[in-house]
Amino acid sequence: MENSGGIKASLQGRYASALFDLASENGTVSAVESDLETIGEAIKESADLGALIRNPQISREAASKAIEAVADVLGLSQLTKNFLGVLAGNRRLSALPQIIRAFAAIAAAQRGEATAEVTSAHALSDEQVEQLRQKLEVREGRSVKMKTSVDPDLLGGLVVTIGSKRIDSSIRTRLNSLAQAMKG
Repeated sequence: MENSGGIKASLQGRYASALFDLASENGTVSAVESDLETIGEAIKESADLGALIRNPQISREAASKAIEAVADVLGLSQLTKNFLGVLAGNRRLSALPQIIRAFAAIAAAQRGEATAEVTSAHALSDEQVEQLRQKLEVREGRSVKMKTSVDPDLLGGLVVTIGSKRIDSSIRTRLNSLAQAMKG
């Protein structure tokens, strides 16, 4: 399997790679990817779940039970439940958000696609997202999956991140650059 830009070298990358290999053997890569997206969204939306995965004082047993209950409520697959149990047992739940990103990157690389994280000051229309996707596909030479988010602090423009590449055309960055240039 391709190295995916050094992802596998990190601890999170090794966990993600091991999960990807198991999911590939079982033919459940898309199901596990969906499970990880679900748990990732749950972490963002639930302060309690976020606190659970970041709190090193919670015992392994308590963390395992709590994460198993969350997995049951979210209806996650058995492989994903087992994986989360291993993370809890090894006290690695705090790495879960990075593992989710690494798994998505490995899966995308395996499919020959890139994931573009696009942040804009205002919500983009479906037409704008599609036009941007097409331009990024031409630039990257491969299929691009879009993940959009809104950050009003950008003031205008876009910030596009694909892997380790970042294209920042936000007004905030331009103003900061101008301010630095004026300072001398």
